[in-house]
Amino acid sequence: MCNLYRQRSGPQAIMDAAKAMRSDVGNMEPRDIYPDYAAPIVRWEGSDRILTAARWGMPSSRKALMDAATKRADKLRAKGKEVDFPKLLEMEPDSGTTNVRNTSSAHWRPWLKPENRCLVPFTAFSEPGRDAEGRYRPVWFRLSGDDPEPLAFFAGIHVMDWTCVRKIKTGMETCDLFAFLTTEPSEPVKSVHPKAMPVILTEPEEIDAWMNAPWEIARELQRALPDGALVIQ
Repeated sequence: MCNLYRQRSGPQAIMDAAKAMRSDVGNMEPRDIYPDYAAPIVRWEGSDRILTAARWGMPSSRKALMDAATKRADKLRAKGKEVDFPKLLEMEPDSGTTNVRNTSSAHWRPWLKPENRCLVPFTAFSEPGRDAEGRYRPVWFRLSGDDPEPLAFFAGIHVMDWTCVRKIKTGMETCDLFAFLTTEPSEPVKSVHPKAMPVILTEPEEIDAWMNAPWEIARELQRALPDGALVIQ
């Protein structure tokens, strides 16, 4: 699961590559992006593609929230406390789902239409690895080639004006959210993280298909890059 990526391209480079008409992100600082951080995406606004920002992590499934709220309720009851379960469920924090794998799930189906698809710009992404002593360390991947920070896009989905509790301390809030698709990994990612890798779009035709095509065509893009298309940074 990719839960850390890097974005170091400027707004104009992203707009040019994504054919975006305008931007509302201002001057973006190069940064590493973690779950629930605000990050740039390119999405539709009417008939225009725009560069804007959203928070990383789409809404989790109703079942996931129900299971989490049930566990919390059981702990409270074990301490002899009364529980208003509907209220507990309403206020259950959802930090979001960062990676989308099962696109046949009924939970994701409403957000697979072109109007909910987006492009997530990145220059490198990481997967969890281990050093010789077995300690965790992120392993970074980028597109192969001479450019040390090449721009590419994850195939993303987004939702606007979603009301939920992201953190208990901030309570109910309304925000724009995104996540990106994953698929079976290719090398060199597979040797580090054999479960999954992000779906990456590198060609203008792929970008246009993701943003425009019916799902029956766009879903063919949920596949890994060829072996060797990525290198360890």
